[in-house]
Amino acid sequence: MYNVKKITKDLSWVGANDRRLALFESVYPVPNGVSYNSYLLMDDKTVLLDTVDKSVNHQFFENIEHVLNGKCLDYLVINHMEPDHCAEIETIINKYPQVKIVCNSKTQQMIGQFFDINLSENQYVIVKEGDTLNTGNHELHFVMAPMVHWPEVMVTYDSTDKILFSADAFGSFGAVDGNIFADEVDYDHRYMDEARRYYTNIVGKYGVQVNALLTKASNLDVAIICPLHGYVWRKDLNLIIDKYKKWASYEPEISSVLIPYSSVYGNTQNCAEFLASELANLGVKDIKMYDVSVVHPSYVVADAFKYSHIVFASTTYNMEIFVNMEILLNDISAHNLQNRKVAIVENGSWAPVCGNKMSEVISKWKNTEIIGNKVCVKSSLKTEQAEELKILAKEIVQSM
Repeated sequence: MYNVKKITKDLSWVGANDRRLALFESVYPVPNGVSYNSYLLMDDKTVLLDTVDKSVNHQFFENIEHVLNGKCLDYLVINHMEPDHCAEIETIINKYPQVKIVCNSKTQQMIGQFFDINLSENQYVIVKEGDTLNTGNHELHFVMAPMVHWPEVMVTYDSTDKILFSADAFGSFGAVDGNIFADEVDYDHRYMDEARRYYTNIVGKYGVQVNALLTKASNLDVAIICPLHGYVWRKDLNLIIDKYKKWASYEPEISSVLIPYSSVYGNTQNCAEFLASELANLGVKDIKMYDVSVVHPSYVVADAFKYSHIVFASTTYNMEIFVNMEILLNDISAHNLQNRKVAIVENGSWAPVCGNKMSEVISKWKNTEIIGNKVCVKSSLKTEQAEELKILAKEIVQSM
């Protein structure tokens, strides 16, 4: 049975939800599933904007057939060639052989990489920055957005209804629960954390490129944002745009302390707990702690983008950083986090070496300062190290 949502008089959401997916991109837990958004514009010429993941293709094609209601499909606009959005290109071409593929030259190349499709050159409409496509009452403008977060990405702007089809920008983990618009849900409390986790882990490395797109978008009169995942924005657009400006500039959202720790037998956890309590005693609010052996690193990466200060507390393991802490640090490095203040706590019963190794990783982060002295614990927390943690807490607060 079809399940479509009206966005405007001429535009419908024809996407679908996958609520059974456990790992997005085989990496990121999605306990609330994920939506794959596609949009169908009904004008003198009909236009499908992007397809969906193959896991939801049955629902997708029922939706398209319902909205088309016997009409042919004239154009398929491809904003992004990642398989969760392009998987059904070949099926679209087979079902609607007259359809023209609107894309840029890099996308055309990727189509050949993903599919064995023999299309004539006149079946492609190759667009570049500033090109337009008139569909009758609507005019689509094409804006290139390379490395947000693939090299072929572009976004499409409908100047008639002032709609930005933003590809993977402004998206979120999580299925859409009946409501399609962000203003129909308590977005800030229910979904912003997943929007942050989506951005930081999927797009976060490419802040420079995201800022370039935000600059281009600021010159457009945008009333509605239609991303490829998550909810559609038609009100309070600055709520999500302002978040993107911070995330893309690697500016912390709050002045507080994040404490990811690894602990084999609980002694390093005890250090982290003691430090957190001291910080709270000094007036720090909204402290966040994570056991990196329990929590998937994507959640910690997201909060690393949110918090101004981070304390990494790790045991030494096999003369290295504890494995899950090392994974986290490398993951944060891969996502280009910068502009942070960091402190280090290490533990090691006979050869504590992980502190220096953590410092080596963190020293490569742009505009990041390691504050205070490294606190070294051997086996369990003693009075001397407790005093060092109290001093570290004061130094962290002073730096805030």
